[in-house]
Amino acid sequence: MNDAHLHLVFNHLPIIIPMIGLLILIGGFITRSAVVKRTALLIFILGAIFTIPAFSTGEGAEEIVEELTVTDHSFIHEHEELAETFALLSYGLGFISLIGLWANYTKKSFSNLIAIIVLAGSFVVLFFAQKTGTSGGEIRHTEIRNATNNTNSNVNSDSDED
Repeated sequence: MNDAHLHLVFNHLPIIIPMIGLLILIGGFITRSAVVKRTALLIFILGAIFTIPAFSTGEGAEEIVEELTVTDHSFIHEHEELAETFALLSYGLGFISLIGLWANYTKKSFSNLIAIIVLAGSFVVLFFAQKTGTSGGEIRHTEIRNATNNTNSNVNSDSDED
């Protein structure tokens, strides 16, 4: 497996895991369950951990895709910039979730406030997750590009017809 393959293996996890964490955290607030909230916080920490391999394989994947000359470099650059922002936000959410997990487990008075901050932060992270994921898909999937960005729509028009 090369870095492009590894990037494709890992890149969906930092996007999907926070979605699951958000749903569980909402469930924790609805049920007023500290255990459910702790589970959600652990899931956000896991999402931050899986951001590491997704982000670290991106540079190698970029070099491989650039050699293929199937896309404009501007799509790769946009994805890289969004990925950097997303990774930092994901790490931040994981760190705040770690603090929240400790606060919840030790029954600190501010643990609910931390959970609310994580809830709000998860929406920001998921916004950038969507932007990053879409920009990554646009590198090879011309069909998802909007009309103003679709400069290479005919690059792969004869291949992959099923």
